[in-house]
Amino acid sequence: MIDELTSIVINASNVDYCEARFHKRSEQKISISKGEFDEVISNEIQGVCFRVNINGTWGFSSTGDLNKTNLNNTLLEAISSAKSISSSKSSSSFKLADANLAKGKFSPPIDGPLDKISIEEKIKLVKDSESEARTYRKNIKSASSSYRELLDSKVIVTNDGVSAEIFDSKPEFRVSVVVQNNGELYSSSEAVGVTGGWNDLFSKSDALTLSRNAAEKTCRLSNSRTLKGGRSTVILDPALVGLISHEAIGHTVEADFVLSGSIAKDMIGKKVASDIVTMVDSGPSAIVGKAGGTLLVDDEGVLTESTVLVDNGVLSSYLHNRESAELFSVSPTGNSRAYEYHNEPLIRMRNTFIEPGDWTLDDLISDTKSGYLLKGAKSGQADANGEFMFGTQEAYLIERGEIKDLFRGVTISGQAYDVLKTVDALSDDFSYEIGSGYCGKGQLAKVDGGGPHLRCEVVLGGEQ
Repeated sequence: MIDELTSIVINASNVDYCEARFHKRSEQKISISKGEFDEVISNEIQGVCFRVNINGTWGFSSTGDLNKTNLNNTLLEAISSAKSISSSKSSSSFKLADANLAKGKFSPPIDGPLDKISIEEKIKLVKDSESEARTYRKNIKSASSSYRELLDSKVIVTNDGVSAEIFDSKPEFRVSVVVQNNGELYSSSEAVGVTGGWNDLFSKSDALTLSRNAAEKTCRLSNSRTLKGGRSTVILDPALVGLISHEAIGHTVEADFVLSGSIAKDMIGKKVASDIVTMVDSGPSAIVGKAGGTLLVDDEGVLTESTVLVDNGVLSSYLHNRESAELFSVSPTGNSRAYEYHNEPLIRMRNTFIEPGDWTLDDLISDTKSGYLLKGAKSGQADANGEFMFGTQEAYLIERGEIKDLFRGVTISGQAYDVLKTVDALSDDFSYEIGSGYCGKGQLAKVDGGGPHLRCEVVLGGEQ
């Protein structure tokens, strides 16, 4: 396929830029709830898209028919689309920022290739995990378990030098538990997602251990209390650090959102966090682990690296594709991503995290005279101004440096940049914790996030 696409792209005429992307995706999904199968799906898609630019105007077209004649016709459709739009606009010069372009073959390290694990073994794992969680205690009302994998093969060719073949492997596993106590229902979950293989997915905990952890956690929550809330000192676990890094900060520094007027506009070089905060968005799995958002080559064919977003409290970079990098007169950061072959690439995050500090978690807790230790990220929302509200799974009261009562239904809220300015301690541990999820921005993207345990001030909300 790479030779065929190269021939088509090189021979494209009357265009300033031409890009071809072949994408084949194999997907498996297995889910069980209440002892019954919800779905067992194996699916495969493949196709090619062409993206061209003429006089500053983009044209895009895709096809699932890989016949050579049809591929040429699909390119002509993209060219026609760009011409029809550019004809109604004044002619303008076009240039993409110079980049470290990918050439060759790229694949992440994989321990336990997913295609070597039978569908029967995957089904058994999901079935056993759901049963383990559902039967853990008598007051467990229901449980669900799911497994999903994405195996991707890509070829990217451009008329300015990209020639890359890319393989990717992203499995994920989740188990959720519902407990009934005094007529009320309580729920929580455990989930993992990585870039790698079967053994990578369960390198920290096996599936049955995750199921027991989810069940035990939900049982604890069913006997916990609610709090009234208010401004408080908190210690956030790596999952919540990752969620805030991605949702409340990361989106505000994506260059397309910056150009649309996000709060981060015109803030490069300005103080946005405590001196001890350094935040990074990385294509490789930086620091440790095989993060779920790992990306070796982006969908413009740019080799990815780690981009420091906040450097010791100072905003130092936005996230760019080649077009926005040219507008800002900087280098591309390798953040151009498309979910499937028929999607145009957008500026998206990869693995977004805060770097660890030098406190042990025990010392961090013992140094906290009054506050809460918050664990587990749940759904929430954030906007272009950095305002956020997220749910937590567990909230433990800290009094005089000791862990006390457990509270449930606790939310955290605030303005992300203001919250980061209150950070006064970071633990020396680190983990990625949101790799089982997806980011939505017109199309899905596999991402991850994490960090150390982090002490700061937020506004807490609780159930009434």
